[in-house]
Amino acid sequence: MTGDGVIVVVKIGTSSVTTPAGGIHAEPISKLAGDVAAVRELGHSVVLVTSGAVAVGVAALTPGGTRPADPVTLQALSSIGQHRLMAAYDAAFAALGLLAGQVLLAPPDFGHRQRYLHARETLLRLLELGVVPVVNENDAIADDEIRFGDNDRLAALVAHLVRADLLVLLTDTPGLFSADPKLDDDATLIESVFEIDHELAAAAGGPASDSARGGMASKLVAAKMAAFSGVRTVIAAADRPAVLRDAVAGDPGVGTAFLPRRRSLPARKLWIAFARKPSGRLVVDEGARRALIERGTSLLPAGVREVVGGFLEDDAVEVSGPDGIVFAKGIVRVGAARSAEWLGRRTFELPADLPDEVIHRDDLVLLTDD
Repeated sequence: MTGDGVIVVVKIGTSSVTTPAGGIHAEPISKLAGDVAAVRELGHSVVLVTSGAVAVGVAALTPGGTRPADPVTLQALSSIGQHRLMAAYDAAFAALGLLAGQVLLAPPDFGHRQRYLHARETLLRLLELGVVPVVNENDAIADDEIRFGDNDRLAALVAHLVRADLLVLLTDTPGLFSADPKLDDDATLIESVFEIDHELAAAAGGPASDSARGGMASKLVAAKMAAFSGVRTVIAAADRPAVLRDAVAGDPGVGTAFLPRRRSLPARKLWIAFARKPSGRLVVDEGARRALIERGTSLLPAGVREVVGGFLEDDAVEVSGPDGIVFAKGIVRVGAARSAEWLGRRTFELPADLPDEVIHRDDLVLLTDD
């Protein structure tokens, strides 16, 4: 970032950069490059997060073929499509006198401090050098990450990584509507969102949970992640003229804007909350729920009433109250297989080889809003 400029992370989806057959669509990529160049001319820095490598790989290997489902083939296809997609960006930016630099990341890069710091240093140095970083998931070598879904969450993590001021999620719709505009003629664009609640998630077509994949529901997850990072988010149409410039300026009607929370999460807790898939759920009593929320305590075995799923030690799990509503997420120190030995027990009743906490407070993230 230079002068009074801001750092903007912009993510564009597969449907916006590929043709219906899956090939690279040069026109919207050139348009995006022009938008990025215009924002840079105003003194701002831009990090681009792109999807589309798998779709491009499918089109290159089997034109007109369907996307396979197995992770190993998806990895292979991403390696085929990734350099083709990057070449398109390189050409588009070069036409404007700009350099692009490829950065491949995966969610674990945000959970290990040294990898996190190294990724941050690389991206910030690229910005200092005047290069446009083009980020994608490191799908080709990480079989868990390829099931992470689209890149909306990755973009939110990148926004936290570089301490961005703004996250822009570009898609094929103008933003979030009050209802599905394809089904409801009275649906209107929601211009500002202060809190992502269950009603808003329903309007997006699904729950804004960390297991949501693709579409507007996934973008709500990313917007919530960014809000927890203290980053403003705008969901807008990729084909809108001057979309990045207007989003940076905060112009009304550019899309749907999501305001950040007053308090932001540190990187590791953001990773726990949104980048780690839950392997199960713990149902706690009301006393434990209050202790976690009001006093910031660790979760002790005595407060756990039910274990759902076959999670292992160091897995991520959701935490819900007696009403079934998930309010926290954390990394467990004990697995479900031995739950009969610790479930509901007080500390002095635990076997000597079990930790006192089911989830330590340093590994617990509250998902409630301020």
